[in-house]
Amino acid sequence: MPANVTRRRWLRAGAAALLLVAPLPRAVRAQTGPAPAREAAAQRIGVIGSGRIGGTVGGLWVKAGHPVLFSSRHPEALKPLVEELGTLARAGTVAEAIAFSDVLFLATPYGALPQLARDHAGAWQGKIVLDATNAYEHRDGPIADEARRDGIGLTTARYLRGARVVRAFNFMGAAQFASEHHRPGGLVAVPIAGDDPAALQVAAQLVRDAGFEPVVVGPLASADRFAPGGPLFRQVGTADEFRQKMGGR
Repeated sequence: MPANVTRRRWLRAGAAALLLVAPLPRAVRAQTGPAPAREAAAQRIGVIGSGRIGGTVGGLWVKAGHPVLFSSRHPEALKPLVEELGTLARAGTVAEAIAFSDVLFLATPYGALPQLARDHAGAWQGKIVLDATNAYEHRDGPIADEARRDGIGLTTARYLRGARVVRAFNFMGAAQFASEHHRPGGLVAVPIAGDDPAALQVAAQLVRDAGFEPVVVGPLASADRFAPGGPLFRQVGTADEFRQKMGGR
């Protein structure tokens, strides 16, 4: 990648980071349960891949007041999930989730990306996509090699052409997201990375709505730092603790 392109991406993400890293108000930092999103601020969220991560994080957004459409290849299997979550939750197909959403949450195996790209070509244009996928060679095959070679965030963006990709909610497991949200004594940090400042701001607010504190690691090219094998993967702590592990950046 040309040095000037990389520099511009870092500068854009750095500008967004200045907006996002300011300490939250005391009342928000002390919050111990989800607060309903203001109607004007509610995002229509489509979850693609409604398994453990998709169901857990999507459920936190429902409880915060966001309407969420959970999707899978077999939406009828999601009936127990949406019935438990109430009227803001519904189930549908992937195409319905894309059409419904202001923001998409991608929580499939990484190996599903080529098929998603083929089945929904052109549908990603302009969509904010929070990408929680992780690439594992034993499960995902050759695309895991692409992600390792080219960068996991940049590989997602290449397949979902036109999407405004932000890496988020991939650095720890579903059980921890279920148990650590709205943690008293200091919210758990969730690292995010992206090239689009407006998309980063939306992602940061959704991290807060789920009961965590966002930390911008950098542009999309930096997302490998908190992917499997990266130095920030599974580094669970407060935002200050996480930034210390980032090396003070």
